[in-house]
Amino acid sequence: MIHCQALRWGAPGQPLTPPVDFELPEGSLTAVIGANGSGKSSLLKVIAGLQKPLAGKVSLAIPRKGSLSFLPQQQHLDRQFPISLQELVAAGFWGSKQSPEIRHQRIKAVLEDWCLTGLEQRPLMALSGGELQRALLARLSLAEAPLLLLDEPHAALDELGQSLLWKHLHNWHAEGRTLVVVCHDLAAVRQHIPQSLLIKSSGCILGPSTELIRQPQQVQVA
Repeated sequence: MIHCQALRWGAPGQPLTPPVDFELPEGSLTAVIGANGSGKSSLLKVIAGLQKPLAGKVSLAIPRKGSLSFLPQQQHLDRQFPISLQELVAAGFWGSKQSPEIRHQRIKAVLEDWCLTGLEQRPLMALSGGELQRALLARLSLAEAPLLLLDEPHAALDELGQSLLWKHLHNWHAEGRTLVVVCHDLAAVRQHIPQSLLIKSSGCILGPSTELIRQPQQVQVA
């Protein structure tokens, strides 16, 4: 599904690692871990095609345009933008040809799934951080893309939100989707995500999460 060859990324003239090669097969669930500033979020953007690599290439085996969904960190969103929570969630239908009746039913269901019922008309600026994060995840639920790239999806979520997040991630994985998740919660990674890509200044290591996080101090995730 994702094949990276001699890949380097970062600010112009400042690659974060030596050239790296790795492959994430279709249907895999992978955490991206590493110290702050190691390039986790920017790697996701390179894979998504939102940022150009400094060298090398990324190849995605996806069947059609629009088969990739990217969950950004909410700090990159303009919370002053005049749309409601329901309009934000409905953006997950981008490119879909479903009828208005089916869209209405699916929006209602996904809002219930993420415990957002009753907040449909609330503007973004009036949402808590956790409510906004759940709305972004609900939007992702509607997209139904086979490749999901999630940048810190656990951010701002309370205990209920965390429970909903991992339930949905496991469901998406069980459906055969490919997921790449940037996550700072190493305990959650050990519990929920079978393999991890550890980014270090010396390169990248892909392996079982339980082995890579055996000594958390070596990961240096803050």
